[in-house]
Amino acid sequence: MLEIRHLQMLSTLRRHGSLASTADELNLTASAISHQLKELENYYNITLVNRRTRPVSFTPAGLVVLELADSILPQVARSKAEIKRLAHGQAGRLRLASECHSCFDWLMPILNVYRGQYSDVELDFATGFDPEPHQMLMDNEIDLLITASDLPIAGIHYLPLFTYESRLVLSPAHRLASGEFIAAEDLADQTLIAYPVEESRLDIIAKFLAPSGITPARIRTTELTAMLIQLVASERGVAALPDWVVLEYERKGWVVSRPLGAGVHCQLYAAIRASDAGLDYMQGFLGLLKDIKKP
Repeated sequence: MLEIRHLQMLSTLRRHGSLASTADELNLTASAISHQLKELENYYNITLVNRRTRPVSFTPAGLVVLELADSILPQVARSKAEIKRLAHGQAGRLRLASECHSCFDWLMPILNVYRGQYSDVELDFATGFDPEPHQMLMDNEIDLLITASDLPIAGIHYLPLFTYESRLVLSPAHRLASGEFIAAEDLADQTLIAYPVEESRLDIIAKFLAPSGITPARIRTTELTAMLIQLVASERGVAALPDWVVLEYERKGWVVSRPLGAGVHCQLYAAIRASDAGLDYMQGFLGLLKDIKKP
């Protein structure tokens, strides 16, 4: 029966031209190489190698087998390398999700660098509007979550990224824009424009309004930051966004921002399963995140 070891032996024999040199490279004895060759020839009842020539030469049947070796052995080598990368966490699939819906501006450059370093890793994105993104991480539906909530869940590891201030975004013509800061009571009659997530996951509600027992008059949702800004600019409501996002639109003169009370500051994290922390491609991505500076 023709096996991979036979193809490797014949390919090496062609390169060296002698049984002794072939045996040295394959860490076998010359008699072991001779036995393999006889085993193969006896099985097919045909001569593959002219042993009397120096260097040895191959019969037409031997050349057919060598042609097969030239086709198969590179594929075997590639498969072995791929298996090794998978075993050591150098290849695989990295599925990302973000509760920070305005994080992609600073995340995209990181992804571009990562693709260059880990071309064997397939990057994929899941929606961040799922009601329980941490559960998606636990259920192996995603592999890394950008979040402001470091929920104490067994088996979940959090890497702190940076802190940011959540600021109220208003039209320059809004009556609250004349003040230096926003009180919780100021928002009781306002329409809050927000991303379509649970209210408890919105910084402005969880960390500013709820502790004061205040709820906005209405909550309107949109998935797009650009649409959120447009609605605020046209005085359809107010919104709360990270300071680095607000700054971009303030510079354009479209909106203004004010601090929420004495300031609402949040910590952003990258959450992963603790069991994945040792994967090479996961460590590579976390390493890029560790070096990130606040936008």
